[in-house]
Amino acid sequence: MHIGGLTLVEGPPPSMDEFLEQIRRRLHLVPRYRHKLASTALDSGRPVWVDDPSFNLEYHIRHTALPTPGRWEQLCALTARIFSQQLDRSKPLWEMWLIEGLEDNRFALITKTHHALVDGIAGVDLATVLFDLSPDPPPIRHSGRAWQPHQEPGTTELVTAGLRGAVRAGINLAEGAIDALAHPDHALARAREAAEGIGEIVWAGLNPAPETPLNVPIGPHRRFFGIASRLDDFKTVKNAFGGTVNDVVLAVVTGALRTFLISRGRPTEGVEMRALVPVSVRVEDDQGGNRLVVMRGPLPVYIADPVQRLRFVSQAMDGLKESKQALGAEVIAGAQNFAPPTILAQASRLNFSTRLFNLIVTNVPGPQFPLYVLGREMLEAYPIAFLPENHALAIGIMSYNGQMNFGLLGDFDALPDISAISANIEQELATLLSLAREWVAAPA
Repeated sequence: MHIGGLTLVEGPPPSMDEFLEQIRRRLHLVPRYRHKLASTALDSGRPVWVDDPSFNLEYHIRHTALPTPGRWEQLCALTARIFSQQLDRSKPLWEMWLIEGLEDNRFALITKTHHALVDGIAGVDLATVLFDLSPDPPPIRHSGRAWQPHQEPGTTELVTAGLRGAVRAGINLAEGAIDALAHPDHALARAREAAEGIGEIVWAGLNPAPETPLNVPIGPHRRFFGIASRLDDFKTVKNAFGGTVNDVVLAVVTGALRTFLISRGRPTEGVEMRALVPVSVRVEDDQGGNRLVVMRGPLPVYIADPVQRLRFVSQAMDGLKESKQALGAEVIAGAQNFAPPTILAQASRLNFSTRLFNLIVTNVPGPQFPLYVLGREMLEAYPIAFLPENHALAIGIMSYNGQMNFGLLGDFDALPDISAISANIEQELATLLSLAREWVAAPA
């Protein structure tokens, strides 16, 4: 369950020493990157984050190069191999790779971070560790003190820390109960809404997603392919036919999957696939961490007309936003804060059951201005999601500086034709864009 991204940067690559120093000067801005997970042998509480006393930056920063000629396909293959390897759970759960040898005077960076450490939107925020707003940024302020890890806690301290989190959640629960006694009308309304939301999720669980070639047992190896497109093209379609940019993204994915199913000889009549769409509920003062709720967006592959597909998706997503599904998901996430690991796992299966969706489609909003690393401009960014059990494809989308780029992660054995899905996405966007321009140019 690691996530990350592939970025292309303009210019010659920095030396490894220069790159390490760039990160070393800024690592104090993200202290979680020096933390590892610790738990007791009795598993009496949730794992807790502790300082890694043997933290070594050189372990987490990797350096490699592509063989000549350093083409895009070679970089995608390397990215797939890196994302096929699990992170070492005895160390801080992240890696960063500096990739040399690309054609056209560029180099690449690949980041890989476990989902427990940070969600997609927070991952963009954490890019401040590496990226700057200008080629000549002001110096980063530092306390001047060298980092010293806290002593690794013993068994008793770990048990106390795990229980402390439960007690803190219990205090919040008690405060909520006091508020409910003081304002019973408000509490009743909130309880009714929460019950309706959880009910919608349970009802969705009784109606699993359809079986498709994407929902098969998967292995440890991955394929990756990236697609570059323009944010303005999605806005043109949105402005012509209504909805949001995210609606257009889901409609484009729907059309691409319809073509994919037909190419596999699978009927699409009456088939409505479902996408798991993660939504971050982190608040601004959260310092990293994974706080997500999820919604299941419909992908009506049975609709042949591209514009009708878009309008269906737009109306359905509006309905989900107005429904109690997102609220119900957040209630379950809140309940997990007071649950031991076994109950947490049960709640996660209710909200994150792999039977409820066919693939992850996550859209991460990025900055609409250029970023720089060591004075070199970041040219393109491709997000990379993860593959849950029995899910052979995950699609990450990220907007950056006028771009809207797709990162497709697939199972190596189940999706030898992942590049065909990429071509389908490009073709579907081109079709919608052409129809949108015709619509705008048509006389009133």
